[in-house]
Amino acid sequence: MVEVSMKAISSLTQYYDQPLRCFTFGDFQLTPTVEEFEEILGCPLGGRKPYLFSRFYPSLARISKIVKISAQELDQGKQVKNGVVGVPRKCLEAKARALASQDEWALFIDVLALLIFRVVLFPNMDGLVDLAAIDAFLAFHDLKESSVVAILADLYDTFDRRCEKDSARIVCCTPALYVCLVAHLFCLERRHVCSLEGRRSCTEKREANWD
Repeated sequence: MVEVSMKAISSLTQYYDQPLRCFTFGDFQLTPTVEEFEEILGCPLGGRKPYLFSRFYPSLARISKIVKISAQELDQGKQVKNGVVGVPRKCLEAKARALASQDEWALFIDVLALLIFRVVLFPNMDGLVDLAAIDAFLAFHDLKESSVVAILADLYDTFDRRCEKDSARIVCCTPALYVCLVAHLFCLERRHVCSLEGRRSCTEKREANWD
């Protein structure tokens, strides 16, 4: 797991060019691409369709089939924070622990993957697994759709909102953005056969002053 420097990510906002949708450093422009995020996340599009939000959230009945919690219990436990609807993260974590204790590993993996979608790929409201993240996970789980394009779009949306309002939180897949950042800004001492290995080397060995 890449240790992300949030100081570096926050510093990026001053270099973001909203009209051009890129980060400009003097005469150098950095634009995270779908291809780079495919490699960093290990999720090549291949022949899969990209996930696109349909504007309709999944039903609780559909969610219950994955997390093995009744729709009635989900309905009673769902929460709304700042207009965002979702399932409490601690509820899904408790279910994952229960499944692990029962050796229900296939079901455990599904719940764990859903938590990863929320915590790493589509972070939003603290303590809440929101319906948007659940919808992206179900599209991946049931339809094998790729979330890479949505993750990249979420990144640009985050920095657009930060440009419009300084107090806006940076809520996107920061590990992928950080790996992309250090891969372009730092030179490696040796050439790696695998470019992703080179990116990991950067994040582990290089430090910079972000002031």
